[in-house]
Amino acid sequence: MSHWRTVIIRERDVGRRIDAYLAKRFPSYSRTKIVQYIREGRVVSESRKLKPATILQMDERLRLYVPGLVPTTPPPPLPEVLYEDDRIIVANKPSGMLVHPAGDQFVWALIGLFKSARPEGRLDLVHRIDRETSGAIVLTKDKEANSFLKTKLANREVQKTYRAIVRGVPEWGVKDINAPIGIDEESEVRLRRRVIEGGQHSHTTATVLERIGNYSLVECALHTGRTHQIRVHMEHVGYPLLGDKLYGQPDWVFLDYLNHRETERMRQAISFPRHCLHAASIRFPHPDGGFKKIHAPLPTDMQFVVDGGTPVWNKSEQC
Repeated sequence: MSHWRTVIIRERDVGRRIDAYLAKRFPSYSRTKIVQYIREGRVVSESRKLKPATILQMDERLRLYVPGLVPTTPPPPLPEVLYEDDRIIVANKPSGMLVHPAGDQFVWALIGLFKSARPEGRLDLVHRIDRETSGAIVLTKDKEANSFLKTKLANREVQKTYRAIVRGVPEWGVKDINAPIGIDEESEVRLRRRVIEGGQHSHTTATVLERIGNYSLVECALHTGRTHQIRVHMEHVGYPLLGDKLYGQPDWVFLDYLNHRETERMRQAISFPRHCLHAASIRFPHPDGGFKKIHAPLPTDMQFVVDGGTPVWNKSEQC
């Protein structure tokens, strides 16, 4: 049992029985099975001996040796650190990496990689970006900094700018897109959103930076933070993102990907292994005062297209 997964107990779970906590956190595993794993020593604490009825303590570190919950491959490289001080880290997330694990099965994710690399700290995410989206993401090193920045984010005091490669060449230079977004009830894909009357207020400013043959590099400033906002808005104005499986495509493209991962007709439809969206900069108030603005350089796969290269199905940026 050389591989394990570390789980750190936070305030909301203090006082709960360990068997009940793990069964709720990993619902594919029954409480009976969790009890078995605890008794077999596949769930251990770094500070004390455990029983199924053990009450969890603040900041307690558990090690899980449970099949399916532990890594079976070496970790990917730690993402590049763009900025760091005593309270904040800004990382450059590569495309293909989750920021946080999803589901029961173990996957390497950004927050877990940083926690493993910095076990002495209390690292938490301030916000998230999609798996395929690359770029700047903020983590904090203490609870107060995390609460401060999440409040500023909710109050729209954090400015996020993205760069996207879109299909087509807009005639306009700058476009202010005020278009409400809601669930696309006509789509077979539950994730899909669209501009819809009565949807949530959504506001994006798009600026064309370069026109590259049949594609364009566009900078998008978010004034609201809706799910898939840039992707929905760029599709709405007729310039969907290069590589997008969900927007600017018929439903079968995403369904093919969901059911079969990659098919030849799906590759031909989207021309690129991921949607070309990059979190290029973020400006935020610092919990110790003042502001920080951090830039993330365009990743090599997108830069290749900007430099005039023909989009290819190259997974070099994928994790």
